Amino acid sequence: MTLRHLPKRLLVGRPMRSDRLDETLLPKTLALPVFCSDPLSSNAYATEEILLALGLAGMGMLHLTWAVALAVGVLLVVVVASYRQTCHAYPTDGGAYAVSRANLGQNPALVAASALLIDYVLTVAVSVAAGVANIVSAAPALADHAVAISLAMIALLTILNLRGIRESGTIFAIPTYGFVLVILSMIAAGVVRIVAGDTPHAESAGFTIASSEHATGLLAVALLLRAFSQGCTALTGVEAISNGVPNFKPPKGKNAATTLSIMGGLTIAMFAGITALAITSHVRIVPSADLHRLIGAPDGYEQKTAIAQVAAAVFGAHSVWFYLVPIFTAAILILAANTAYNGFPILGSLLSEDGYLPRQFSRRGDRLVFSNGILVLAALAGLLIWVFDADVSKLIQLYIIGVFVSFTLSQAGMVRHWNDELRTTVLPRERRRIHRSKAINTVGAVLTGLVLIVVLISKFTHGAWIVVIAMPVVFVAMKAVCRHYRRVDKMIDAGPGGVVLPSRVHAIVLVSRLHKPAMRALAYARATRPDSLVGLTVATSAAAVAALQADWEARDIPVKLVALESPYRDITGPVLDYIASVRADSPRCVVVVFVPEYVVRHWWEHLLHNQSALRLKARLLFVKGVMVTSVPWQVEDEPVPAAG
Repeated sequence: MTLRHLPKRLLVGRPMRSDRLDETLLPKTLALPVFCSDPLSSNAYATEEILLALGLAGMGMLHLTWAVALAVGVLLVVVVASYRQTCHAYPTDGGAYAVSRANLGQNPALVAASALLIDYVLTVAVSVAAGVANIVSAAPALADHAVAISLAMIALLTILNLRGIRESGTIFAIPTYGFVLVILSMIAAGVVRIVAGDTPHAESAGFTIASSEHATGLLAVALLLRAFSQGCTALTGVEAISNGVPNFKPPKGKNAATTLSIMGGLTIAMFAGITALAITSHVRIVPSADLHRLIGAPDGYEQKTAIAQVAAAVFGAHSVWFYLVPIFTAAILILAANTAYNGFPILGSLLSEDGYLPRQFSRRGDRLVFSNGILVLAALAGLLIWVFDADVSKLIQLYIIGVFVSFTLSQAGMVRHWNDELRTTVLPRERRRIHRSKAINTVGAVLTGLVLIVVLISKFTHGAWIVVIAMPVVFVAMKAVCRHYRRVDKMIDAGPGGVVLPSRVHAIVLVSRLHKPAMRALAYARATRPDSLVGLTVATSAAAVAALQADWEARDIPVKLVALESPYRDITGPVLDYIASVRADSPRCVVVVFVPEYVVRHWWEHLLHNQSALRLKARLLFVKGVMVTSVPWQVEDEPVPAAG
């Protein structure tokens, strides 16, 4: 390992052979933290989002929190059951894109893909920003550094994922299981206190919330629907397991479905428990910018997140268990982005293989992960964090749209899949199983479709319009990439005929002065035995050209030297004009331009050399009938004999 590779190896690790891909497959115990950290972590803010929406009406609608939470819980059960069918039906290539492509056609599949790609980026941004918000709740002095901390967390997650799925899963297991244990312990302790008659009270229980909306009639319904749509953040990441089925150990479909069931059970239990404790302890919460609406709050009151208020009410604001809740909550929220770090690159590789994303997305890196997808995801999420100032309340309004678009298309595709299966299946037992699966997916498609409409209406004016615009943009971009690849493939296809030989080969060696790189280029050009050969220089300085001509004659180089005039000191233009004149005289000829170049040891030294050559080569690549040959000269090379 060379010194220049040392930083990469320290961060990413040693490269892995392609035949070790099976070693990266995940057992259920590691798949849970890798693919389920997002839906599990959404419990940290799903209840809070419901309370924030209902709180717009003041105290008047908070009593409906349980009803909204119940609706979200029922939807979660339906979606988990629906995606279990997908895991069993597509054990090697699952996910909304693959299901839609196989059953609904390519355009619906690209709609699902564009929704998922955007949602994965938002998952990283929202999860990291929410995690940092919990850190700030415990340490308010860090509030001014939220963006910097968020970007640092994204960088850390990127490095961990570049090291490989299995290795990142091992690292993420502790915070994920720690969060589940701490939250379930908090719920159990809260229930015990309630049963014992010692009901916990949140620090904000004595406050009232002034209304910012007069919730009557249709407006009340709108606020209720908005609360439901914001509570549906509890469903984010549910699809990640079906997208990541290929990463499970065999039997892939069964293991993925089992992991999905475990995740669903844990998510529902934690969501129900946190919501029940928040209602019982009378948590009051408003957007940070609207603290004036908290009547009864003292001056300088620092509002904690809903889950932090519940933890303080149950355990006491200064107990060790209280501090464990925000610590593990912050950890899993940040690591919840890992769901997207696994889903985005896999989806990107599928789209790349189908020709809808650049082919670099389908290439595995040193650690057998799709490194390019990971880096692109990190860059886009970091940009969102910076643009929206790491504000969860702003970012979360963009969330969910993509989730329910992919949910709906995936379930509709599964209904079509089961219809096709019924046409070819005759065994009664199998037909009953298919009918049951079809019924589950039909209910899932209808419910998620209805929720998509609700989410669009309730969130459109609050920022969701950005996603509504972004999805068609991504869709059109993917179609354009596909058209480009198809056009290029058609143009470069060899066809049935042979290769037509050029009538003549004209060689040109670019020369600025007779140094070792130029001498090597001249020697190599002569060795290729072209039909004609000239040395070409551009006269930007009369003295320099005169010195070159004198040196040329003194060395008796048997190659004609052509000096081009350049009164405006441009090098590229005269060379291109000269080549055009050669091509005009013989259109079927090929012009080969030999470019001598320095090869220096350090990257920063390259900035001092070859800049004119790089610009010229970039232009020559677009000139028809021209070949460009770089002739490198390593600065530590032994000298070569002079051409002659």
